[in-house]
Amino acid sequence: MKRRQALVQSSLASLWVMLQSSQNPILPAGSFESEEDQRPKHLLSTSLFGYAALEEILPIAKQLGIPSLDVWPKVHGNQREQLAQMGEARFTELLSAHDCNLGCLTQYPLGPFGLDQEMQLAKRLGCQTIVTGSGGPKGLQGQELKFAVREFTEKLKPHLEIAKECGVTLAIENHASSLLDSPDSMLWLSEMRPSDALAIAFAPYHLPQDQDLLTKLVREVLPCIEVFYAWQHGKGCLQAQPKSDERLQLPGRGELDFRPLFKELVQGRYDRWIEVFMHPFPRGIPIAENLTEVAELLTESKSYVDRNWQAAHMP
Repeated sequence: MKRRQALVQSSLASLWVMLQSSQNPILPAGSFESEEDQRPKHLLSTSLFGYAALEEILPIAKQLGIPSLDVWPKVHGNQREQLAQMGEARFTELLSAHDCNLGCLTQYPLGPFGLDQEMQLAKRLGCQTIVTGSGGPKGLQGQELKFAVREFTEKLKPHLEIAKECGVTLAIENHASSLLDSPDSMLWLSEMRPSDALAIAFAPYHLPQDQDLLTKLVREVLPCIEVFYAWQHGKGCLQAQPKSDERLQLPGRGELDFRPLFKELVQGRYDRWIEVFMHPFPRGIPIAENLTEVAELLTESKSYVDRNWQAAHMP
């Protein structure tokens, strides 16, 4: 394990110059925004590394300049299980040693109504975001869908009270084959949410790959977005395919142009999470053959996001 970590760290050094160029924008004359204001607030998903040890992931996070982790459980990752095994004290020490923090806990297995204990954990660890799915019913439309979304938000109210007490925002991802799987359902959730403790984890992958539709939807639900995934559909992630095709999910590689979406976010003064994301097939493996290649892919994708996010600030 130590030899593997040393190889990863050695390879990461070669990425540093590239990252520095993307993290130091030149501001236009007359701009009143600081460099910090112009940078997206990145979140790094541990699921991109499969079942790699946190001790291997954290040096990469630091080199990428993404100090905030999004920790996933099985089957996509197992870092939530690693946290439980090592204990909160050791986990906190490990984060601190790499100048990192826990930005988000992603918890689909527990569902939106089973997160009360996870929110208490988030409070203890200083984590302000939990992402989950909505569950069913699925396939609804029109007034039937609107009623189901209203019922969902009503049922969540006692859990949102706990979220507020814990300083946590519960973000529901728009996910295929779930209640929150369409633009209409997202609009109604944003209108009906009973508290700012309820938000949306906006996943372009699960929506029509129509740039105009996505840009308009971002504008309409923006105050409700807690996490924005820089993630497109490409050729999907539900079957084996060449890695070059699988990676079309990453920003800057597939056909979806994220620039209008970033422009909408910037104009709306979005200041929550941006997460470069994709799913490998099968789940539970890194998105590349080794962690050095994972780091290289993320460097490229992060540079795309940073460059176009900064460009979105230009008049």
